[in-house]
Amino acid sequence: MSEINLVQAINQGLRQAMEADERVMVLGEDVGLNGGVFRVTEGLQKLFGADRVVDTPLAELGIVGSAVGLAVGGMRPIAEIQFDGFLPSIMDQVICHMGRIRNRSQGRNTVPMVLRAPHGGLIHAPEHHSESPEAYFTHTPGIKVVVPSTPYDAKGLLMAAVQDPDPVVYFEPKALYRAAKGEVPDNPYVVPIGKARIAREGTDLSIVTWGAMVHTAQKAAERLDAEGISVEILDLRSLAPLDIDAIVATAVKTGRVVVAQEAPNTGSFAAEISALIHERAILKLQAPVTRVGGWDIRMPLFRLEKYYVPDADRVVMAVKKTLSF
Repeated sequence: MSEINLVQAINQGLRQAMEADERVMVLGEDVGLNGGVFRVTEGLQKLFGADRVVDTPLAELGIVGSAVGLAVGGMRPIAEIQFDGFLPSIMDQVICHMGRIRNRSQGRNTVPMVLRAPHGGLIHAPEHHSESPEAYFTHTPGIKVVVPSTPYDAKGLLMAAVQDPDPVVYFEPKALYRAAKGEVPDNPYVVPIGKARIAREGTDLSIVTWGAMVHTAQKAAERLDAEGISVEILDLRSLAPLDIDAIVATAVKTGRVVVAQEAPNTGSFAAEISALIHERAILKLQAPVTRVGGWDIRMPLFRLEKYYVPDADRVVMAVKKTLSF
């Protein structure tokens, strides 16, 4: 057991997955010689060679298309898209091939690949580098979507994603790459995809969230403790498949729910969670579900970034609004 950060946990998971299965390979822009823009793949090309850690041209659609072909052909590719804002260009492959080949081939072919991408803002990056596009992918049938918030989950979910017979989109909260630290087993292990975790027990209200917003919710909950308000935090970890039972259970337990995300609220995954809670637990609620998220604009440049991504203040305001209903 070692205390490491998110980058180190993902790197360790990639290395162990490649050691365990020679079909596992990594491909993407600068993943080899430079070790990735965030150094997540650092050292892997030296260990496994340029045939298994492949530096590709700057062509996101080509990266994902190649990964789909490799996966159908029997490999277990892990494709990296350097920044989340570059994901729109790959949607043809994602929607038409990644998510459809199992159904199109009536189960004869699967696409056992992982699509990795950084997620979210707060790193003072330029345009196209700080998006939260999870809703696009959860809306695409045939694809699994995970977003870890701790080093332990980062490694375990990655190992599970590599072993999965279907494509998994694996978002890495870039604000947590080096800020989140925790104990991680040295040996390989998996965190099951589709299972949420209670990040904090509470009784008065539940915050349902994922990724870097889990840590923002924890800061808000600690502040609310001083006011005698007990907040429970449910870390979804997996957005598709979704742990609906865990969401309903925490909603029924506390009777009040805030859903926190970085993405804009309109047409968002937070809206899906709100709808699920109202459909399944409305008679147990003491207030409507409140959503706190980004504004319905593009992520601004870094001088205004902190006003866009919800902080602990905005989460506290949402909690108090819900409690006062």
